[in-house]
Amino acid sequence: MSGSRRALVGYVPGAWDMFHIGHLNILQRARAHCDRLIVGVVTDEVLESAKGKRPVVPLVERLEVVGALDLVDEVVVDHASDKLDAWRRYGFDVIFKGDDWRGTPKGDRLEQAMASVGVIVRYFPYTAHTSSTVLRTTVTGRA
Repeated sequence: MSGSRRALVGYVPGAWDMFHIGHLNILQRARAHCDRLIVGVVTDEVLESAKGKRPVVPLVERLEVVGALDLVDEVVVDHASDKLDAWRRYGFDVIFKGDDWRGTPKGDRLEQAMASVGVIVRYFPYTAHTSSTVLRTTVTGRA
C-alpha cells in the first residue's frame, strides 16, 4: 500500500451461524480485495427478524469464532438490517455479499443505499453446496 493512498476498508455482514466453508470462502475473497477487513456479526434479534429463526450458535460464540480468524482485522456486532447504520459506525468503502443477493429486491436496496454514500457493493460467488440451512436441518431437524 502506497503512503499516499488511504487504506481500503471492507465490510462483510453476516450471521456466521454454524461457520462453514461458504463463510470462509467469502472472507478469503473479501480479504484479497481490501486493506482492512471488518466483519459484522448480526445479533440474534436481527437474524430472527430477517430470517424468521434464531441462530443455533449464540452471538457471543459467533463473535469469538469470526474474531479468531487471521483474515479478520476487526469483528463487530451488527445491530441492524440497514447497512447504512453499519457504514455510519465503521466508515467502510466496500461491502461484500454473496451473489445470491445480486438482482434481488434486497440486493437492489443494498446497492441503492450504499451508492448514496459512495460505497461499492462487491458480490462473490455463493457456495451453493454448503449452506447454514442444510447444516441447521442436519443438526436440529428443522430448517
